[in-house]
Amino acid sequence: MTIIKLAPKRAFKTPVNAQTITPDAFQEKTMSEIAELHVWEGNRRRKLGELFHISEEKTAGSESLRIEVSGDLRKVRWIGAKMTTGEIIINGDVGMHLGEEMEGGKITVNGNAEAWLGSMMHGGTIEVKGNAGDYVASAYRGSTRGMNGGKIIIHGNVGNDAGNAMRKGVIIVHGNAGQFAGVNMHDGAILIKGNCEGRMGADMHGGKIVVCGHVKSVLPSFTIEAVRKRVKFEGEPVEGPFYLFLGDLNTKGKGKLFIAKNPNQHLSFYEKLL
Repeated sequence: MTIIKLAPKRAFKTPVNAQTITPDAFQEKTMSEIAELHVWEGNRRRKLGELFHISEEKTAGSESLRIEVSGDLRKVRWIGAKMTTGEIIINGDVGMHLGEEMEGGKITVNGNAEAWLGSMMHGGTIEVKGNAGDYVASAYRGSTRGMNGGKIIIHGNVGNDAGNAMRKGVIIVHGNAGQFAGVNMHDGAILIKGNCEGRMGADMHGGKIVVCGHVKSVLPSFTIEAVRKRVKFEGEPVEGPFYLFLGDLNTKGKGKLFIAKNPNQHLSFYEKLL
């Protein structure tokens, strides 16, 4: 395996657009060629070697490529954009648009990730050991196509609008989620193991959202369908019981919203409608 290691030479004060930090761009290039790749620091075009220390390490095993980026990367954006293969490991907090339109490979973040993580991704896996910002796996404003495949795992909390206009794929949030999880969702699956601030599934057309924690309320455009002992997620059972709601009826949607019963006793009045 070839491991390319990057670390910032200094603290960045303006955003760095680093679409070239991908295994696809580094593949079959020498260290000097990698250092010549271009990025943007604000409105200034820079060479990658001007902003980052770059080193190479060879290990036994496969011929795959891994990129390890360490340091304060909160100003660095678009790492892993459109990548199709290989692996990226981020040691630290990272900026917006990580893994945007990603098609394959894996990204691991040993820290937090800012907004637009995995936006419009098509394949591959992103795992964040900390928290993620707003618009995880979402479509851009004005677009109707969000995440279309792949898998995102957030071990911490996630912001608002996770899975906006999601078409396919899987999102797993081990912590809490903000508002509008799965808004305008068409297909795919979202599992929130913690609490959700509300309005999940607004304008939902299809797909599945599972919330294991507390929710303030369910939108009135969803109708109660049943109480289920458990729900399957990626083929594995998630123990309940869960309230099953269908909607969003405003869009004639057929989405499924599973809300854990025990943490949400204030929703028990729905049982009278069964």
